[in-house]
Amino acid sequence: MSRLRCRAAAALGAVAGAALLAGCGDDGGLRSAGAVPAAIGPVRLWPGLPVASAAPTDYGEGETARIPGIVVPGDDVHRLDPVAVVRAGLAARPDRASGAAVLPADTVRRINACGTEPASCPVLRPYYRDLTGDGREDLVLGVRLTGGQLSVRAYTARDGVLTRIMSTSDAVISVELAGRDLIVRAPSAIPGYEYRTSWTWDGSQHAMLPAREEIQRMPSSPPPAPRPSPASSSSPAPLAEAPAGRR
Repeated sequence: MSRLRCRAAAALGAVAGAALLAGCGDDGGLRSAGAVPAAIGPVRLWPGLPVASAAPTDYGEGETARIPGIVVPGDDVHRLDPVAVVRAGLAARPDRASGAAVLPADTVRRINACGTEPASCPVLRPYYRDLTGDGREDLVLGVRLTGGQLSVRAYTARDGVLTRIMSTSDAVISVELAGRDLIVRAPSAIPGYEYRTSWTWDGSQHAMLPAREEIQRMPSSPPPAPRPSPASSSSPAPLAEAPAGRR
């Protein structure tokens, strides 16, 4: 066995705690990986405190709402009109029934005017991803709220019925899809930090739950791209950037 492979095996043994390194030593026996810190188990503080029996606040986690009036042929959410989905939810007021935040009146007015005032329509372009793991893509919608916040909602279809499986509102930095997780990044009151909430499908609750919530240091902004030098007479002029369109 080569020295390089012996060193790799030794490193692997250090991670695992102990390894049998055949052919790595002169005597062919076991080799110590060095001192290992002792494992320290969790220590319960104030064990005499009474155990809470109910959550202090209802955040609406695990709540779902069927969207009446919306039929999903073949359970294909790509065929749905996002504005119609949001309007159907407003008509049935599933927000109030589920405990989620009710949309502001001005946002509701702009949603109802999407057909005649598309430039001010707060319903953003839809995204599709299999969030539940059933092999079919689900629908993710964003609604811009008054005051700069965003309402993020996810829907799944089964047997032609549309069900909202997630609803949250926040002042967001970004919303991301990572695998089957939907990650909402929001600013923190601590400068240089942000909150990240990963919403994950829970099969027992049949809903998206905030499975992981954490506060992290914000990634440093990448350095700006170098600007091209002024075009000379022998080189073509750089193309002007197109104005950013509505996403």
